Amino acid sequence: MTSSSEVYIEGTSDDPVVRARAAVRDAHDRLRAGLATAVRGTPQDGGQHGPVEFCTGELRRHLTATEQTLYAAASGAAGTRLLVRALRTTAGALDRRIDGLAGDGDAASVAAGARAVEAILDVHLTAEETVLLPALADLPGADLPGLVADLTTLLEGGRLDTPSVVDVREIPHGQRHPRIFARYARLAPGEGFVLVNNHDPKPLRREFEATHPGTHTWDYVESGPDVWRVRIGRAAAEG
Repeated sequence: MTSSSEVYIEGTSDDPVVRARAAVRDAHDRLRAGLATAVRGTPQDGGQHGPVEFCTGELRRHLTATEQTLYAAASGAAGTRLLVRALRTTAGALDRRIDGLAGDGDAASVAAGARAVEAILDVHLTAEETVLLPALADLPGADLPGLVADLTTLLEGGRLDTPSVVDVREIPHGQRHPRIFARYARLAPGEGFVLVNNHDPKPLRREFEATHPGTHTWDYVESGPDVWRVRIGRAAAEG
């Protein structure tokens, strides 16, 4: 398989999708190891954090970043909507456990709560690795390497671009749809952006209707003959 920037064989270590899945697993392994150390170790001044600090800090940041990238991309697609709903349920359980952990006063309660977080987290991350990532890799319009790059940006303290206008006229054809779907994934319900193209994006509309039925809006602002502008939005109340 070829792209505008590299040549690789699908399914090998050079495949961007394989590298993206490995990057997520590495991040998960670091999270598991960090929590295990926080649960079983002894915090030192200026050194490792205890379980409360780790869970309210690094773990919660990871959950938020995953929601804003991987979950956002899969939540509106018909084939992955229920999967994301299930993952959000366990993420919510983790969040409640973290809140309880922060309110625990004695060391024994903190330790017991942290071990509960650790057990739920392991199941949660395994589901992401074995079910969500393969589903995103196969989801039409989704760009798993791009989503993982966005996840990494957030985990490193960066911010994602949210342009109100996405002009794809100078973007190679094979990169247009992933760029558009990635921008769509960052929309909150009721928000939208304007797509600018040099032809009527009917194939893109069919792709949206197939993968995001009932959860997106599509309104022509300008219809040629040289420029097409379409406002693409996330429905205010998704099904």
